[in-house]
Amino acid sequence: MSMYTRMAEGRYLASEHTQGPWDPGTQHMGPVTALIVHELARTAPRPGLELSRLVVDVFAPVPVAELEIAADVTRDGKRVQCLSASVSSGGREYARASAWRIREADTPATSVPGPPAPVPPPSEEHARSWLGSGFGYGKALDWRFATGGPMELGPATVWGRLTVPLVEGEEPAPLERLAVFADSGNGVSFAVDFATHVFVNVDLTISLFRAPEGEWICMDAETVIGPAGRGLTRSTLYDETGEVGTATQTLFVAPR
Repeated sequence: MSMYTRMAEGRYLASEHTQGPWDPGTQHMGPVTALIVHELARTAPRPGLELSRLVVDVFAPVPVAELEIAADVTRDGKRVQCLSASVSSGGREYARASAWRIREADTPATSVPGPPAPVPPPSEEHARSWLGSGFGYGKALDWRFATGGPMELGPATVWGRLTVPLVEGEEPAPLERLAVFADSGNGVSFAVDFATHVFVNVDLTISLFRAPEGEWICMDAETVIGPAGRGLTRSTLYDETGEVGTATQTLFVAPR
């Protein structure tokens, strides 16, 4: 089963593989973000322009239901292009995104770090944890922790790989694989106990200096919590070749 089934142009039915950890009736924003990327790729594509930045603002928990993704070009140009997208269900808007595409050109690339650790072998402990077995989205990815763990507070380095199609009948693109994973930084590096607090992100910003490749994405994530109910997660993103960019999330933090 895939995360989504295309019902019509711009309309998708969510499956249980999109379920988030806070409520089985609402989606994790990873699949929603990847679906936005999927729909943006179909919007005014032009050879030589690559998506380099994506910002998603979350207005409310997205239901596990039929979604409508409306995407458009906000600003068109020869060297840069700005896109927008809106996620709605049942006539209500749940999220809004903006994205920048930047033209490809030959540039003198600087040296960047390789992955902080190779992909570890599977772990039964991780498979039995709340992350690997407790909810739809968690079970739809192959999680491999290099440092930290699904039951440990604090920073973590973890590899992830999507194990089901994003959209039924279609092979996920590497950028979609990155997007479905990049919203997990706060979940893998949580700084307060999941049993006693909520720490939900109200946004996600992905910034890339090159296109990702392959199935596996690595996230080196750290979360900090402030004294007034807010937090911030910062993640460095890698593929198996090396660093590709960053993801940040602003968190709403509160006791359960």
